[in-house]
Amino acid sequence: MRGSRDEGPALCPDPERQKRWAELFDQLDTNKDGRVDINELREGLARMGMNGDTDRDGELDFEEFVSYLQERERKLRLMFHSLDRNNDGQIDVSEIQQTFHSLGVYISLQQAEKILQSMDKDGTMTVDWHEWRDHFILNPLENMEEVVHYWKHSTVLDIGECLTVPDEFSEKEKRTGMWWKQLLAGAMAGAVSRTGTAPLDRLKVFMQVHASKTNNMNVFGGLKGMIQEGGVCSLWRGNGINVLKIAPESAIKFMAYEQIKRVIRGQQETLRVQERFVAGSLAGATAQTIIYPMEVLKTRLTLRKTGQYSGVADCAKKMLQKEGIRAFYKGYLPNVLGIIPYAGIDLAIYETLKNMWLQKYSRNTADPGILVLLACGTISSTCGQIASYPLALVRTRMQAQASIEGAPQPTMLGLFKHILSREGVLGLYRGIAPNFMKVIPAVSISYVVYENMKQVLGVTSR
Repeated sequence: MRGSRDEGPALCPDPERQKRWAELFDQLDTNKDGRVDINELREGLARMGMNGDTDRDGELDFEEFVSYLQERERKLRLMFHSLDRNNDGQIDVSEIQQTFHSLGVYISLQQAEKILQSMDKDGTMTVDWHEWRDHFILNPLENMEEVVHYWKHSTVLDIGECLTVPDEFSEKEKRTGMWWKQLLAGAMAGAVSRTGTAPLDRLKVFMQVHASKTNNMNVFGGLKGMIQEGGVCSLWRGNGINVLKIAPESAIKFMAYEQIKRVIRGQQETLRVQERFVAGSLAGATAQTIIYPMEVLKTRLTLRKTGQYSGVADCAKKMLQKEGIRAFYKGYLPNVLGIIPYAGIDLAIYETLKNMWLQKYSRNTADPGILVLLACGTISSTCGQIASYPLALVRTRMQAQASIEGAPQPTMLGLFKHILSREGVLGLYRGIAPNFMKVIPAVSISYVVYENMKQVLGVTSR
């Protein structure tokens, strides 16, 4: 970057702006030699979220810098006026709160005050144009919708259950095609994550079906038994179709969510928590209805003995021949009912934990940070699983029992009564230990892969 600040007056005759922009230019020049080398440029612009090298020559001169700032100020002025609802030239706490509410995010007065304080330099508890401009001039924010991104529940977390409420994408992301890249990155993250934790997932299904008071099957005993029966590779039985169903389920759920969202709130971009719960549950039910035969196949392939099926097609063919089409929807009712407690508790706990953290620990920012959001998401998803686990266990038993010739085919309520009478409440939580064991590695793997896939696909951060 060349230190050609002499060109400035011709581009911006306002002395005050010229001075301010020259100061910003100096911020990038960390070694104060009047030039910014490529490393200083990368570090500075990455820190500020800016890229203005229009001629792609690897250097940003003062003319390009000023051109970027002029365009930036134009966008910021539009944002400022959209927030300044009473047109008095000041943004106050109530206007911050109203803006978030209009975008479907309900924040308290205290949270709105914290957001305001992060921009308020003179302590008046209002933000004028100059404070707003100085705070955001080198921030990549394009609109208020992107502020709300910090507060949304992300679908990055993949713990093997696709019952979470879908993420929302902005109009800009839909227009530029970033939404499908994010879905693809999420699907890849889920595929790697599920493959990495497949032995624990198979063990969970095995214990759900076979563990009881009489055999005292535990984690190590279950793993040992599976290895003895089919070798180490048998630990990944059922993983192929478990990975295969990620993409269609994610796509169907996203499309259904978009349609249901329009019905609930017209063309509004974001929904309130309660509305997201309803729309997400209905979208989840739609996706599960369409891909449910794959869920049944996954359970059958996971539980299969060595040589029982040669693959997915062979399993489906034998099921159809011996049991008919109805076998592909065994356990459907408890599966769909499980979406309601999972999605409801997941969302409610996520919002509660995030807001508690913001109230207690955030000082000058509305952004909780990725580690806090990951922690909130992991805890909320785990709580959602605990609530819906008995229904998941009953679903798996119904899917498995359909394959045993001559075995009774109990209803959902009949199976609940049978488990409770023979094993008590703990019987409804068979296999939950390996389920807990896979949460942290699954979240960690899916997040790392997701971030790397975003870079590969060129997905810009929102």
